[in-house]
Amino acid sequence: MVQYHKISKTKYKGTGGAKRSRSDKVKAHYGGFFSRTRIEKAEKREAASVKGRGLKVKAKAVSFANVSHGGKISKAKLITVLESPDNRHYARENVVTKGCLVQTEMGSARVTSRPGQHGIVNAILVSAAVPKEVRGEAKQAVPNAEAKPAKA
Repeated sequence: MVQYHKISKTKYKGTGGAKRSRSDKVKAHYGGFFSRTRIEKAEKREAASVKGRGLKVKAKAVSFANVSHGGKISKAKLITVLESPDNRHYARENVVTKGCLVQTEMGSARVTSRPGQHGIVNAILVSAAVPKEVRGEAKQAVPNAEAKPAKA
């Protein structure tokens, strides 16, 4: 059920008298359904008409994000949702919302767009991913550095 974004008729005045509305409910005051944008291999979008003969594109499934890093913008593949401030279960379900932290090929990024309203995912890089070659060298270097000299 969609939410109606207007004051209800059942509100009462300070004197106890009921408030009367000047007009009936208008379609423009109704909200929409949550699009529940997920990370999937195939991208899927849905068009919805809005007030003023406009068109809104709702993303149902996404696989790429426009990631901003150091003044540059790159297209990166989405891997998974790490955490979501809206609902902790969205991370398990891979539901992308504004403000959630996603794992991309470039590293972890914070989503700045509203995929269910804008139809695309824009994000800002939070931490860069470490290349596999560097990770392999780091793992080999750590045990050698921690080796203790033999006691005589």
